[in-house]
Amino acid sequence: MKSRLKELRARDGLNQTQLAKLAKVSRQTISLIEREEFIPSLLIAVRISRIFNEPVEKVFMFNEEEL
Repeated sequence: MKSRLKELRARDGLNQTQLAKLAKVSRQTISLIEREEFIPSLLIAVRISRIFNEPVEKVFMFNEEEL
């Protein structure tokens, strides 16, 4: 799964720690998601998407093989 977290954080001027606090997760979780080493739960994905005011499918993208 790919995500646009890094791009959206830059757009909104958030660092990983700030995003983590807003999403109620650890900074390490944000880092793992950005490095594509962790797939967030639906709840976390929706929280993050709302922080960026973007639809969840515009923040997180699945490869066809993953579906």
